[in-house]
Amino acid sequence: MASGLARQDQGATTRRLKLEQQIAKASITNRVTQKMIIQQVQVNRREAGLLDRARDVKTLSQWLSHDVLSLAGPSLAGRQELFDFIATELQQREGKYYPTIRKLRKALQNQRKQLLAFAGILDQKLEAIAKQFELPLQTVRNICLLHQQQKTPNPYWERWNQLHSQLSGRFHGLMEAVGNALKETPRASSMVENLNSRLRNYFFLRRSLGDSYLSMLQFFLNHRCFMRSRVPERVGKSPKQLLTGKAHPHWLELLGFKRFQRA
Repeated sequence: MASGLARQDQGATTRRLKLEQQIAKASITNRVTQKMIIQQVQVNRREAGLLDRARDVKTLSQWLSHDVLSLAGPSLAGRQELFDFIATELQQREGKYYPTIRKLRKALQNQRKQLLAFAGILDQKLEAIAKQFELPLQTVRNICLLHQQQKTPNPYWERWNQLHSQLSGRFHGLMEAVGNALKETPRASSMVENLNSRLRNYFFLRRSLGDSYLSMLQFFLNHRCFMRSRVPERVGKSPKQLLTGKAHPHWLELLGFKRFQRA
């Protein structure tokens, strides 16, 4: 939406320049009409309004991405407050000429709970880490915010040195624990969508799906070995083997069947 407003602003600028050229040509022959003057006022007002909205919406989108929806960030309560502030600012920039802003604002408000669900999970994990290391929750939160910064600029390493000197020998263990908590906290429904996409390939085999068929499908997927994977250690192993760390017979033998073997 921010990009769309920017394109509209560019179009308004182009219309203003064309109108100014027409007025300049008409002024030479004293043919500037009142209609041209009114159009010039309207075009200037339209361009100024689009410029302000495009700039404001871009800033709000950056806040939403960096401060609210980023994995490493403030607590759930802080994110909710910032989220509501952004929604209010968007509402103030609505109007009959900008219906996309209203649609976006309503969509964000309707999905507020789902969009910020990951933050509550992350808060629980950080609280558990604070108890494990016997540290204040704010200290663990500071480590979490450090993961949000890029490692190239000087401010990152200045903050890194401050926290390292403050925590001493517990710094690296705390960094690792918080990093693992961030990796294990999903922010989207992509995991569920990935599972649905895998299951959908088997649904065409039957018109009706009962508990027995779904149980059999669950058993098959849990015991079927991966033929390929981005992680080399997973190739040739099933999800059950990876979860338990123990080998198991072929899934057909687990069902009580005897596999065919050449003499």
